[in-house]
Amino acid sequence: MKTLRSAFAAISLLTAVSASGQKISSWMTSPDRSALFAAQGEVAEFDVKRNERAAYIVVDPVRGYQTMDGFGFALTGGSAEHLMKMTPSVRHDILREMFDPKEGVGFSYVRLTLGASDLNSFVFSYDDMPAGQEDFGLKHFSLSQDLKDVVPVMYEILGINPDITVMSSPWSAPVWMKESGDVRGGKLRKECYGVYAEYFVKYVQAMKKEGIDIDAVTIQNEPLNSRNTPSMPWDPADQTEFVRDHLGPAFARAGIDTEIVVFDHNCDRPDYALAIYGDPVAAGYVSGAAYHHYRGDLSAMTYVYEARPDKRIYFTEQMTTERPGSPTIDIARAVKRLIVGVTRNWSSNVVLWNLAADPLNDPHTDNGGCSMCQGAITIDGDEVTRNLAYYVIAHASKLVPPGSKRIFSTAPGDRLISICEDEQHPQMWRTNVIEKADVPDNVTFLTPYGKVVMIVANDSWSRRDVNVQYNGKFARLKLEPGAVATYVWNAE
Repeated sequence: MKTLRSAFAAISLLTAVSASGQKISSWMTSPDRSALFAAQGEVAEFDVKRNERAAYIVVDPVRGYQTMDGFGFALTGGSAEHLMKMTPSVRHDILREMFDPKEGVGFSYVRLTLGASDLNSFVFSYDDMPAGQEDFGLKHFSLSQDLKDVVPVMYEILGINPDITVMSSPWSAPVWMKESGDVRGGKLRKECYGVYAEYFVKYVQAMKKEGIDIDAVTIQNEPLNSRNTPSMPWDPADQTEFVRDHLGPAFARAGIDTEIVVFDHNCDRPDYALAIYGDPVAAGYVSGAAYHHYRGDLSAMTYVYEARPDKRIYFTEQMTTERPGSPTIDIARAVKRLIVGVTRNWSSNVVLWNLAADPLNDPHTDNGGCSMCQGAITIDGDEVTRNLAYYVIAHASKLVPPGSKRIFSTAPGDRLISICEDEQHPQMWRTNVIEKADVPDNVTFLTPYGKVVMIVANDSWSRRDVNVQYNGKFARLKLEPGAVATYVWNAE
């Protein structure tokens, strides 16, 4: 642990050094694991000389896009259960490594499960009743299960980073509110819309009493998937009614400013959120829509944004795994999709699934729980293994703090225009148009602290040149096949 802390201290020092001039520092992950989010020091410096034959990634800080809320993971009940079983000092060290923005990798966004998910040891809600009984007054509402694991872990995380953003998502309403009377599938009874809205209110208020502010809630995790245990299907018309007539007004009456986020499912259904936005009253209560990427194309998020740019895009789940003990790490393909692809399609966050599991990927529920959902870290007693998902998020979270803005940088296939010297007439200059730029996949941000941060993934089999143009100056970098680099330089 001391070695890790020393490494992170070195990263902070290098960041400070890079701010003194137009020198580029980098942090690298190599496919052979010889470097795992490792500081490389100053690897290049901007110069006025340009390679006329090179395809440059042009970085333009004037063209800004979405502001980032953060990068992180779901803290499931199973994750919290494993963490609570660790020796307290060891648990604090790994939490500090993950969530401390200065000495750690700075995970800055947490997704909680509102009740049980399929990565709990068992299914529960905050108002379970014996078969045949109901509780429309919510007199039996209680956070008792979360108080054993999720809440104590959140206490520690907030002690390390009090500014972390927290979202919560339910997998199901209490069984007595459902048509099926089953935790798996079964729609919410219409007569329970009002009491379920109050259930959300009580949850937000109860967590606040525990010192945990819920910044956003999604209405339902994967509303088009009834195969999880627990799960609850919900079509867009019914979700519209719930938000418009019940949840939105309930939050307003209670003075709750927690954001309401709809959909929370795959990129194959861009119509779902747009159907809800089509109701102006419901849309008035909704801040945006959340997406996963088990189906569909990430471009669906851009379609929804272009149709309703007044609403935000969130990315709330993706299982990201690797074979335990593998000598290689498929970092480039994962970063290309989940950092570059997600943020280039307007998402203001990147949250992966899930924070921690044991070597058997336990716990999970039976009859629909995920048996292959590896955590960002694997916990085996007090032993911790950092997995692929950990490094994917680290490449963004450490160096792209909340409040950073995505800015323009040339993407593969973009048109490039450069100036080159005429071959037969020295000192005469011509424009050279490249209709489809051959540059590696990348995304670039401007941080609140005046740093430009570019994340580049080389998922090819060849070494790639990373040629960068910024404010009329140029730099040439090299990136090995299968590698990922995060480059940082002073914006001034």
